[in-house]
Amino acid sequence: MLRSRFIPTLLLKGSGLYKTVKFKNETYVGDPINAVRIFNDKAVDELILLDIAAHRHGNGPNFELIADIASEAFIPLCYGGGVSTLQQFERLFTIGIEKVAVNAAAVGDMSLVTQAANVFGSQSIVVGIDVRRSLFGRYERHVRSATVGTKETAVDAALRAEAAGAGELMLTSVERDGTQQGYDLTLVHEVASAVKVPVIACGGAGSTAHMAQAIKQGRAASAAAGSLFVFQGKHRAVLITYPDEKEIDAALAALN
Repeated sequence: MLRSRFIPTLLLKGSGLYKTVKFKNETYVGDPINAVRIFNDKAVDELILLDIAAHRHGNGPNFELIADIASEAFIPLCYGGGVSTLQQFERLFTIGIEKVAVNAAAVGDMSLVTQAANVFGSQSIVVGIDVRRSLFGRYERHVRSATVGTKETAVDAALRAEAAGAGELMLTSVERDGTQQGYDLTLVHEVASAVKVPVIACGGAGSTAHMAQAIKQGRAASAAAGSLFVFQGKHRAVLITYPDEKEIDAALAALN
């Protein structure tokens, strides 16, 4: 059985990398090429790159920059941000991206997900689901940097994405993003238990123990983190790092 993945997530804005807290307060953390080179050396399982500004300018992915990043990566790359056409999927795969994630384009009409899955294979299609809790405690999907509510529950969104052909789901708790207080395990468990496709838990990791909890208790297939891998210490100094294989195995074993 393959080991569960601990996946670094990098947020791209323009030509730089940023980290957010609850999808706000963007903090510059460095150059994407340098970050990718470091993660190459750390032998990470996979890297997720999300352009958080692509939907704002409406021009779609920055293919030139993505190609530069992909050319430096010796690890599988998942890219998301501004993807809205089958042609954009194709171009991303051509320049070296292994998986493409869509979020806003997978709300309402899911035909793009189905078309992409049919052409490129479900294993390469990821649907992102960003979730906020409503005043009544309901987990609801949001889009456009979590500024627009869809009225759809997280579980319903996951089931529709799975039915449309998504091979993987990236589930993010907006309230936990960047807080390093741990994942919303209730949310992760509810969604992961409802679908058969793998779920990547995201939002809240402050330690490898948190990531192991998302997998063992939340039933996620993998856990993703941003702040944990780019900040160090109480003053949040920027230092890109990644645990070695023994540390990951120990974190998972501690919950057995």
